[in-house]
Amino acid sequence: MVEPGHIHFSTLEQLVLTGPSVKRLLMAALLGGVVGLEREWRHKDSGLRTNILICVGSALFTIMSVVIAGDSPNNRGQIAANIVQGIGFLGAGLILHTKNRVLGLTSAATVWVVAAIGMTCGAGLYIVAGLSTILVLISLQIIGLLEGRLGWKRYPKVYEVRADIGSMLPESVVGPARAEALAEQVSAANHRMQIAILKVLDSVGQRLAVLDRDNIAGIERVSFIVTATHKIHHHIHHELQASDATDKVVVFNDTEEE
Repeated sequence: MVEPGHIHFSTLEQLVLTGPSVKRLLMAALLGGVVGLEREWRHKDSGLRTNILICVGSALFTIMSVVIAGDSPNNRGQIAANIVQGIGFLGAGLILHTKNRVLGLTSAATVWVVAAIGMTCGAGLYIVAGLSTILVLISLQIIGLLEGRLGWKRYPKVYEVRADIGSMLPESVVGPARAEALAEQVSAANHRMQIAILKVLDSVGQRLAVLDRDNIAGIERVSFIVTATHKIHHHIHHELQASDATDKVVVFNDTEEE
Protein backbone atom coordinates (compact mmCIF):
# COMPACT_ATOMS: atom_id res chain seq x y z
CA MET A 1 0.00 0.00 0.00
CA VAL A 2 2.79 2.41 0.92
CA GLU A 3 6.36 2.42 -0.34
CA PRO A 4 9.19 3.98 1.68
CA GLY A 5 10.10 7.42 0.43
CA HIS A 6 6.78 7.88 -1.38
CA ILE A 7 3.75 8.38 0.88
CA HIS A 8 0.33 8.91 -0.63
CA PHE A 9 -3.07 7.84 0.69
CA SER A 10 -6.34 7.79 -1.08
CA THR A 11 -9.51 8.83 0.75
CA LEU A 12 -10.50 5.21 1.29
CA GLU A 13 -7.05 4.34 2.69
CA GLN A 14 -7.21 7.27 5.09
CA LEU A 15 -10.61 6.16 6.34
CA VAL A 16 -9.33 2.63 6.86
CA LEU A 17 -6.32 3.87 8.84
CA THR A 18 -8.16 6.53 10.83
CA GLY A 19 -10.50 4.25 12.81
CA PRO A 20 -7.89 2.08 14.57
CA SER A 21 -5.49 5.01 14.93
CA VAL A 22 -8.03 7.21 16.70
CA LYS A 23 -8.86 4.38 19.07
CA ARG A 24 -5.20 3.92 19.94
CA LEU A 25 -4.64 7.66 20.44
CA LEU A 26 -7.69 7.98 22.69
CA MET A 27 -6.52 5.04 24.78
CA ALA A 28 -3.08 6.64 25.08
CA ALA A 29 -4.66 9.93 26.18
CA LEU A 30 -6.75 8.09 28.79
CA LEU A 31 -3.88 6.11 30.31
CA GLY A 32 -1.50 9.05 30.18
CA GLY A 33 -4.16 11.15 31.89
CA VAL A 34 -4.55 8.60 34.69
CA VAL A 35 -0.84 8.78 35.50
CA GLY A 36 -0.92 12.55 35.02
CA LEU A 37 -3.69 12.92 37.60
CA GLU A 38 -1.52 11.17 40.18
CA ARG A 39 1.37 13.50 39.39
CA GLU A 40 -0.94 16.52 39.46
CA TRP A 41 -2.28 15.46 42.86
CA ARG A 42 1.30 15.48 44.15
CA HIS A 43 1.86 18.94 42.62
CA LYS A 44 4.63 17.80 40.28
CA ASP A 45 5.80 19.75 37.23
CA SER A 46 5.13 16.76 34.96
CA GLY A 47 1.38 16.83 35.56
CA LEU A 48 -1.78 15.99 33.66
CA ARG A 49 -1.10 17.80 30.39
CA THR A 50 2.54 16.72 30.19
CA ASN A 51 1.80 13.03 30.64
CA ILE A 52 -1.13 13.10 28.19
CA LEU A 53 1.01 14.79 25.54
CA ILE A 54 3.90 12.38 26.05
CA CYS A 55 1.66 9.33 25.90
CA VAL A 56 -0.30 10.52 22.84
CA GLY A 57 2.87 11.65 21.07
CA SER A 58 4.56 8.30 21.65
CA ALA A 59 1.48 6.46 20.38
CA LEU A 60 1.32 8.65 17.27
CA PHE A 61 5.02 8.11 16.51
CA THR A 62 4.54 4.37 16.90
CA ILE A 63 1.58 4.40 14.50
CA MET A 64 3.48 6.51 11.98
CA SER A 65 6.58 4.30 12.20
CA VAL A 66 4.54 1.46 10.72
CA VAL A 67 2.90 3.68 8.11
CA ILE A 68 6.09 5.38 6.97
CA ALA A 69 8.10 2.16 6.86
CA GLY A 70 5.52 0.52 4.63
CA ASP A 71 6.49 -3.01 3.69
CA SER A 72 10.09 -2.58 4.85
CA PRO A 73 10.45 -4.27 8.27
CA ASN A 74 13.94 -2.86 8.82
CA ASN A 75 12.72 0.75 9.11
CA ARG A 76 9.80 0.18 11.46
CA GLY A 77 11.88 0.35 14.63
CA GLN A 78 13.82 3.51 13.77
CA ILE A 79 11.17 6.02 14.81
CA ALA A 80 10.32 4.03 17.93
CA ALA A 81 14.00 3.97 18.90
CA ASN A 82 14.17 7.75 18.54
CA ILE A 83 11.21 8.09 20.93
CA VAL A 84 13.32 6.54 23.69
CA GLN A 85 16.16 8.96 23.00
CA GLY A 86 13.85 11.98 22.95
CA ILE A 87 12.21 10.99 26.23
CA GLY A 88 15.67 10.55 27.72
CA PHE A 89 16.45 14.22 27.05
CA LEU A 90 13.08 15.27 28.46
CA GLY A 91 13.58 13.18 31.60
CA ALA A 92 17.06 14.60 32.10
CA GLY A 93 15.53 18.07 32.23
CA LEU A 94 13.36 17.01 35.17
CA ILE A 95 16.31 15.89 37.31
CA LEU A 96 17.77 18.55 39.57
CA HIS A 97 21.01 17.96 41.46
CA THR A 98 21.27 20.18 44.53
CA LYS A 99 24.03 20.44 47.12
CA ASN A 100 22.95 17.51 49.25
CA ARG A 101 20.36 15.56 47.26
CA VAL A 102 18.99 14.70 43.82
CA LEU A 103 15.44 15.71 42.90
CA GLY A 104 13.18 14.58 40.08
CA LEU A 105 14.32 10.99 39.58
CA THR A 106 10.81 9.59 40.09
CA SER A 107 9.28 12.21 37.78
CA ALA A 108 11.86 11.42 35.09
CA ALA A 109 11.22 7.67 35.43
CA THR A 110 7.46 8.30 35.25
CA VAL A 111 7.83 10.27 32.02
CA TRP A 112 9.93 7.45 30.58
CA VAL A 113 7.41 4.72 31.41
CA VAL A 114 4.47 6.87 30.23
CA ALA A 115 6.16 7.08 26.84
CA ALA A 116 6.43 3.29 26.84
CA ILE A 117 2.71 3.05 27.65
CA GLY A 118 1.99 5.36 24.71
CA MET A 119 4.06 3.19 22.39
CA THR A 120 2.17 0.12 23.61
CA CYS A 121 -1.14 1.83 22.87
CA GLY A 122 0.19 2.81 19.46
CA ALA A 123 0.91 -0.87 18.80
CA GLY A 124 -2.68 -1.75 19.79
CA LEU A 125 -1.78 -3.74 22.92
CA TYR A 126 -4.42 -2.19 25.17
CA ILE A 127 -4.39 -4.88 27.87
CA VAL A 128 -0.64 -4.63 28.28
CA ALA A 129 -0.84 -0.84 28.37
CA GLY A 130 -3.63 -0.94 30.98
CA LEU A 131 -1.75 -3.38 33.21
CA SER A 132 1.39 -1.25 32.89
CA THR A 133 -0.56 1.81 34.01
CA ILE A 134 -1.84 -0.06 37.06
CA LEU A 135 1.70 -1.11 37.94
CA VAL A 136 2.90 2.48 37.61
CA LEU A 137 0.17 3.72 39.97
CA ILE A 138 1.00 0.97 42.47
CA SER A 139 4.68 1.94 42.33
CA LEU A 140 3.95 5.64 42.82
CA GLN A 141 1.35 5.29 45.57
CA ILE A 142 1.37 2.00 47.46
CA ILE A 143 5.09 1.21 47.35
CA GLY A 144 5.97 4.76 48.36
CA LEU A 145 3.57 4.54 51.29
CA LEU A 146 4.95 1.12 52.26
CA GLU A 147 8.51 2.46 52.27
CA GLY A 148 7.47 5.20 54.65
CA ARG A 149 5.64 2.83 57.00
CA LEU A 150 8.54 0.38 57.17
CA GLY A 151 11.01 3.16 57.82
CA TRP A 152 13.03 2.50 54.67
CA LYS A 153 12.47 5.85 53.03
CA ARG A 154 14.37 8.97 54.00
CA TYR A 155 12.48 12.12 53.12
CA PRO A 156 13.00 15.81 53.87
CA LYS A 157 10.87 17.96 56.17
CA VAL A 158 11.18 21.65 56.92
CA TYR A 159 11.15 22.50 60.63
CA GLU A 160 10.30 25.96 61.92
CA VAL A 161 11.19 26.45 65.58
CA ARG A 162 9.78 29.51 67.35
CA ALA A 163 10.60 30.97 70.75
CA ASP A 164 9.51 34.14 72.51
CA ILE A 165 12.89 35.61 73.47
CA GLY A 166 11.62 39.15 74.01
CA SER A 167 12.66 42.40 72.41
CA MET A 168 15.47 44.84 73.08
CA LEU A 169 14.43 48.43 73.84
CA PRO A 170 16.51 51.57 73.27
CA GLU A 171 18.27 53.29 76.16
CA SER A 172 16.28 56.46 75.55
CA VAL A 173 13.10 54.62 76.51
CA VAL A 174 14.10 52.35 79.41
CA GLY A 175 17.48 53.72 80.43
CA PRO A 176 20.98 52.24 80.00
CA ALA A 177 20.79 49.68 82.80
CA ARG A 178 17.41 48.29 81.76
CA ALA A 179 18.37 48.24 78.07
CA GLU A 180 21.53 46.26 78.87
CA ALA A 181 19.57 43.79 81.02
CA LEU A 182 17.00 43.26 78.26
CA ALA A 183 19.77 42.69 75.71
CA GLU A 184 21.34 40.06 77.95
CA GLN A 185 17.99 38.32 78.43
CA VAL A 186 17.30 38.23 74.68
CA SER A 187 20.83 36.95 73.95
CA ALA A 188 20.56 34.26 76.64
CA ALA A 189 17.12 33.10 75.41
CA ASN A 190 18.35 32.98 71.82
CA HIS A 191 21.42 31.01 72.92
CA ARG A 192 19.26 28.46 74.79
CA MET A 193 17.07 28.02 71.73
CA GLN A 194 20.05 27.38 69.45
CA ILE A 195 21.61 24.94 71.92
CA ALA A 196 18.30 23.06 72.22
CA ILE A 197 18.05 22.65 68.43
CA LEU A 198 21.66 21.50 68.12
CA LYS A 199 21.29 19.05 71.00
CA VAL A 200 18.26 17.38 69.40
CA LEU A 201 19.89 17.16 65.98
CA ASP A 202 23.13 15.85 67.44
CA SER A 203 21.23 13.05 69.17
CA VAL A 204 20.11 11.67 65.78
CA GLY A 205 23.29 12.48 63.85
CA GLN A 206 21.81 15.30 61.80
CA ARG A 207 23.51 18.51 60.73
CA LEU A 208 21.80 21.88 61.18
CA ALA A 209 21.15 23.37 57.73
CA VAL A 210 19.45 26.71 58.35
CA LEU A 211 17.11 27.90 55.60
CA ASP A 212 15.86 31.09 57.22
CA ARG A 213 16.18 32.97 60.49
CA ASP A 214 14.50 36.16 61.69
CA ASN A 215 12.84 37.87 64.63
CA ILE A 216 9.27 39.13 64.44
CA ALA A 217 8.02 41.18 67.42
CA GLY A 218 10.28 39.31 69.81
CA ILE A 219 9.52 35.87 68.35
CA GLU A 220 12.74 34.24 67.15
CA ARG A 221 12.10 31.96 64.17
CA VAL A 222 14.60 29.44 62.83
CA SER A 223 13.80 27.26 59.79
CA PHE A 224 15.90 24.27 58.78
CA ILE A 225 15.55 21.13 56.70
CA VAL A 226 16.15 17.55 57.83
CA THR A 227 16.23 14.44 55.63
CA ALA A 228 15.51 11.34 57.69
CA THR A 229 13.19 8.39 58.23
CA HIS A 230 9.72 8.64 59.76
CA LYS A 231 11.01 7.45 63.15
CA ILE A 232 13.74 10.08 63.32
CA HIS A 233 11.38 12.85 62.21
CA HIS A 234 8.97 11.86 64.98
CA HIS A 235 11.82 11.92 67.53
CA ILE A 236 13.03 15.36 66.43
CA HIS A 237 9.56 16.86 66.53
CA HIS A 238 8.81 15.40 69.96
CA GLU A 239 12.10 16.52 71.52
CA LEU A 240 11.89 20.04 70.14
CA GLN A 241 8.33 20.41 71.41
CA ALA A 242 9.32 19.14 74.85
CA SER A 243 12.24 21.56 75.20
CA ASP A 244 11.83 24.50 77.59
CA ALA A 245 13.82 26.71 75.21
CA THR A 246 11.21 26.52 72.43
CA ASP A 247 7.59 27.62 72.38
CA LYS A 248 6.31 26.11 69.14
CA VAL A 249 7.54 23.75 66.43
CA VAL A 250 5.88 23.69 63.02
CA VAL A 251 6.73 21.01 60.46
CA PHE A 252 6.18 21.40 56.72
CA ASN A 253 6.43 18.81 53.97
CA ASP A 254 9.00 19.55 51.32
CA THR A 255 7.01 20.35 48.14
CA GLU A 256 9.92 19.18 45.93
CA GLU A 257 10.02 15.72 47.46
CA GLU A 258 8.96 12.85 45.18
